[in-house]
Parts: sequence; C-alpha cells; structure tokens
Amino acid sequence: MIVSLLFISISLTVNAQTEQITGKVVDSNSKPLNGASVVIRTIKKGSITDADGNFSMRVPKGSYTIEVSFVGYTTIKKEIASGTKDVLITLKSEDEVLDEVLVSSIRVKADAPVTHSNLSKKEIAKRNLGQDIPVLLNYLPSVISSSDAGAGVGYTYMRVRGSDATRINVTINGIPYNDPESQGTFWVNLGDFASSTQSLQLQRGVGTSTNGSGAFGASLNILTDAISEEAGGEISNSFGSFGTRKHTVKFTTGRLNDHFEFSGRLSNIYSDGYVDRAFTDLKSYFLQGSYSDENTLIKAVVFGGQEQTYQAWFGLTAQQLEEDRRQNPYTYDNETDNYWQDHYQLHWNEKFSDKLSTNIGLNYTRGKGYFEQYKPGESAPDFNNLIVDGSDVIVRRWLDNHFYVFNAAATYTTDGIEIIAGGSYSNYTNDHYGEVIWGSDLAPNTNIRDRYYFSDAKKHDLSSFIKTNIRVNDKLNAYVDLQGRFVSYKTGGLNSDRVPLDIDKDFNFFNPKAGLTYKLNDANSFYLSYARANREPNRNDFEGGNTQHETLDDFELGWRLATDNIKINTNLFYMDYTNQLVLSGAINNVGEPLRETSGSSFRFGLEIDADITLTEHLAVKPNLGLSTNQNRDFNAPIDGVLENLGNTNISFSPNVIVGNSLVFTPTDDLQIAFLSKYVGEQFMGNLGGRISNNEKLDGYFTSDLNIIYEVETNKIFDSIVFTGLVNNIFNKEYVDRGYYFFFDDTWTTPGVTTTVDGAGYYPQATINFLAGVTFKF
Repeated sequence: MIVSLLFISISLTVNAQTEQITGKVVDSNSKPLNGASVVIRTIKKGSITDADGNFSMRVPKGSYTIEVSFVGYTTIKKEIASGTKDVLITLKSEDEVLDEVLVSSIRVKADAPVTHSNLSKKEIAKRNLGQDIPVLLNYLPSVISSSDAGAGVGYTYMRVRGSDATRINVTINGIPYNDPESQGTFWVNLGDFASSTQSLQLQRGVGTSTNGSGAFGASLNILTDAISEEAGGEISNSFGSFGTRKHTVKFTTGRLNDHFEFSGRLSNIYSDGYVDRAFTDLKSYFLQGSYSDENTLIKAVVFGGQEQTYQAWFGLTAQQLEEDRRQNPYTYDNETDNYWQDHYQLHWNEKFSDKLSTNIGLNYTRGKGYFEQYKPGESAPDFNNLIVDGSDVIVRRWLDNHFYVFNAAATYTTDGIEIIAGGSYSNYTNDHYGEVIWGSDLAPNTNIRDRYYFSDAKKHDLSSFIKTNIRVNDKLNAYVDLQGRFVSYKTGGLNSDRVPLDIDKDFNFFNPKAGLTYKLNDANSFYLSYARANREPNRNDFEGGNTQHETLDDFELGWRLATDNIKINTNLFYMDYTNQLVLSGAINNVGEPLRETSGSSFRFGLEIDADITLTEHLAVKPNLGLSTNQNRDFNAPIDGVLENLGNTNISFSPNVIVGNSLVFTPTDDLQIAFLSKYVGEQFMGNLGGRISNNEKLDGYFTSDLNIIYEVETNKIFDSIVFTGLVNNIFNKEYVDRGYYFFFDDTWTTPGVTTTVDGAGYYPQATINFLAGVTFKF
C-alpha cells in the first residue's frame, strides 16, 4: 500500500512538471502531412506525425523552438510554449517537389511495401572523393562492390543479393541507363556523376515497375541536381594513393528573374590503379538549364564525357596472385579501352491541380568507342584473311550506338487514393565491328582499318504501367502495380569470333505486383508484397544459345520500427526463379561474364538495417544480410556424363553480408565515421565446389575510416570542407571477385578424358587513402 501511494505521488509530481504539446502539420492546401518530423533539439525530444498530420509531445514546462521538416518542403522553426494545444503548422513546398516528379512514378515512398534504401546528396558527399557510385553504395544492405583496377576507379561493379549489374535496373531522372544489348551499366562512362546527384533510391528485389530492363536483383534510381535558389559554386580537389586525383568545378546562377536557373560541372578523375598500369582517365561534364514557376518545371540536362582505361579485365591466376598481386599480365602499351558517351535529356513536369500532375521525359544518348588489343600469332581465317597465318596483329573493336527514349507519367490523387499511370518507349541501334590497325604480315590488298567482322543490332522496348495506392483506413494501405513490357531484338552479321548471328526475337511480358502496409502504431508498421518480373536474354546469352526468357516471383515480408532514437528495417525475402540465367563463372574475350541457365533456383534471406542514436554525438548504423541461394537439381557434364549435382550454390552469392557505420559527431562541423564490411565465402561457379576448391572465393573483412570537417568563413568562401578517407585501414589482402572455368573435354570430344579447371582473381587494394578539400562559395 505504501509503495503504491509512493508510486502515485511520484507520477503526479512528474506529470506536474511536464506539459503536453499537440498540433497538426499540413501543406499549403491544408492537406495533412504523414511522417513529418517535429523536433525540439535542445531537449532531444521529437515526434512523427500520423496519417492525419497530428503529433504530440510531453515536455518540461518552458518555452521551446520546434523544428518541423518533411521531404520536399521547406523546414520551419517556431517558438512554442509547453502546454500549447492544437497548434497548426503549415509547410510550403520547395521546387524540389517538382524535381521529385521526375522520379516519383518509379520511386516508392517511405511506407510502401517495397524493400528500399535512400541516400541524400549530403550522405553521398561524405565519401565522394573520386570513387565510382558502386563503391559509394558499398555499405548499403546486401550490396557488394568491386573494381578491375582495385582502387574503386574505372571499371567498377555492384551486386545486390548476388545479382550482377545486368540484373540491376538503373535509371537517371527516370530515363533507362542500362545498355539495352548487354543490359549492364558502365559507370566508367559516368565519371564523378556522384557530384551531380541529388538523391538516389535502391530498391532490392523486383521493386516497383520502372522503365527499361527488368529488375531481377534490384533497381537503382538516380535524381540529378535540384534547382538552387541562390547563386554559388564549388571547387573541389582530392588526391590519394596510386596517383588518384579528382578535380571538380561546379556553378549555379541561382534563380534568375524568379524562374530560370543554369548550373554545371566539369570534372577530371585520374588514377594509376592498384593493379600495375591499370590507369583510368575520366573527363566528364554536367550542364542543366531550368525554368520553373509554381506549377511548372522544365529542365534540359546534358551530361557525358570520355574515358580511357588500361585493361585489367582478365585478372590474375592463383600463381600470379601469389607471386605479385599487383602485376598486370598485359604488356602492350596501348591495351586500352576508349569510349565517348553523351546524354541529352528534356523533362517537363506540370502540376495542374492538387490532384493531378504529369511529367514527360525525352532522351537521346550517343555512344561510340573501341578497345585496342595486341594479339600474337593469330590465325588468318579469324581475321577474314586480312593477315598472313601466324602473324601478330593489333585490332580495335568498336561499338557505335544511338539510344532514344520517351517517358510519360501522370499522377492523380483523391480521397485516399493515388493512381500513377505511365509508360516508356525506347529505340536502340548499335553497330559492332572490328578493325585491323596493324599486322606484322598483312595479306595482299589489305588496308589499315579494314574490318574483319561487322554486325548491327536493333532493339525496341515498350512498357506501360498503372500503380494504385489505396488508403483503406488509418492503419491499412494497399498497393497494386500492373506492368506490360514488349521487347523486340534483332541482330545480324558476324560476331568478333566471325560466327554468324541471326537473331530476331520478340518478348511480351506481364508483370503484376501487389502489397499491403499495416501501421500498428506510430512506431511500428508491417508490409507484405508480391512481385513478378520477366526479362529477355542479353546479347551474350543469345550468342551462347540461351534464347529463353527468365521469370522471377519475389515475396517480401517486412517490419519497420521508427522512434526518436531508433530506426530499424527488417525484411524476409523469397525469390523464386524459372530459367534463371546465372553467372557461369567464366568470362569471354573482353572480360564480360558469361551466363548459363540454371533451370529452377531460389534465394531466401533475411535483411536488417538500423540507424540507432546512442548519444547526442554517437550513432551506429549496422546492416545484416543472411541468405541461402540455391540452384535446384543442377546438371553438369562430369567425366563425360551429364550428372545431377542436386542443389548447388548460385555463383557469386555469399550467404552472409554484414556492414556497419559507427559515426561520431563531437561538434556540428566535425564527423568521424568508422565503416566495416564482412562478406562471407562464395562460389564463382555453380558446381558447388564438387570439382575443386578453385571454384570458391574466401570471405573477407575490410574497414574504412572517413573524416569530414567543415569550416565556415566570412571572406571569399562560404565554407571550406576537408574530407579524408582511409580505405582498408587494416591492410587486408583480399579478392572480392573472380571467374572460374571448368571444361570437360570428355563431354565435348568423346574418348578424350582431359578436364580443364581453373580460376582468375581480381585483387583489391590494400590500405590506401584519399584526401580532399572543397571550397564553397
């Protein structure tokens, strides 16, 4: 009894010392904003608005400054006293809301039943010292990045949930970026693009319907720089190990006459590479002109550049790796890749009313380039008899392409229902040809630059979708997404091996998706979704005789927790494939991975990522991916007999991926982050290690240290930002990617019992650093 009275007395005393603040956050049209942040920083108190825009906080008696923010709206601060009831706070939209329309039809909102991660411009800038976008995304859940040259510059790669770049849909302002033929993404052609990125969203799994190639592992949507209100600019320079350097100049006029803005960027990135002579030289630009008023945004965006890289795409054998992990087997001085690519985009976003908005996008991409290669002692028929048999030869293999895209989408919102309808059409043409530019013994009547092979290609891709988000009640939201995609691909002529190509295929796909989000309370929500995706083979698949399309059924179950100090995203996924084209482990003669049909296969896993504020100055951001990735009843020729190996591991699909960021912010202008990554062992082929250990790639653990310090100045510059990055701080010698080849000669040539088994490896850099300074004005 005494204890009860004491408890009641203490409770009354505490309540007497605190008072409640309640209110509502709406937009300029009095529409409630769900998920707006309301924070009192002096006492570290905060709240998130509910579906009706309402919030409440209990605070000690006194007067406070509350800070109210919501994505796409101008943050405001308001003086308020404890005990204030039903305060109405109105947020005004920024021009960035119109910018977001560029990607709103293919991005998802925070509460959507789609597994995703977002990165803002500020987060990207923390490590943007010249390394490519895949490397900057390395610490997102289930992501693995790599590079040929080992230092994160040049030819870089990304895998998500074990899926390589050809299965990750990438769009820039809603325009497809994947190469239509290879379906890959060549980040080397987008030097320093992170410096012109406003935000990006990575959706894991099938995700929502998007434009371009089908997403079989993830989709990555990039939004370029938003309009700036004020004139300004940046001069950024960074230097680091292996002769790496980045020089960037940016400018913006700010808004002119309340409507116009012009901005741009010029960049040059150079690196010698960790691997000997694997240099990279990237020159790039970004230009933007825009017109905006209250309801209209028109943007013209032009970007591109040129790259030159020395080849390192065949990696090293195990013996070479042991002898000298930095060696490069290529010896010809100009064994280089050279490519030019320019993108021209025009976007028109229109807001007709609070209920209806539209966007239209046009794109033209011009790409052309070659790689040069020295080949000793070649056979004359392989080069159309332009050389004498046994001659040495230098060749250039060219790509010459044009890519046209038209996108359109409309969004209609009314009474708890949002409908987004849109579509995309693209037309791609590409000439593939090879030239002999030198020979130790040319055949009679041969001229330099005579072609020894040629093939042309045409691809048309038409897709349309309709997405509906329905607010069933205050707790339940439903999502339905239906997409049709129609693809035509034709190519004829000879490939680089002078093998005839005659492909004329059409594919018609229907991709339904649906999901539910249930909000248990202000802190907890759950989601369940199903999505189907289909995709056509790429050019290499056709050349290898794989002509069937693939089908993926993706099931996702998730839980999200969001409190003042803890945010946790947890999801289970089950991805069931039919005719999945998995990486065989082998590569072709230009280093591109080859694929084989696994028949039936699946991926089943758990992903967790969190953002936990431990103290005012310390936060931890861990993520975990656990999965099993299996080919069902995989068949392979062993000793001349086609053998069922049962369930085997899917190539390049580790069962464990763990990442963590420990962020210390002692002051507002200084941040120190310690980042760690563990990737478990993986197989480079699909035989499950049944033949030899050459197929297995060991797990590895690496850590980076990132320091950012910003000094505000009163003269010349607004601020100066110093950035430092130490990669692989514990000097780990590791290999994160490779290839495996298994050749059973008994199977291909009866009576011959030779079996060839081997592997190649791409060593990554040991401890190295990058340091930069940015002058903002």
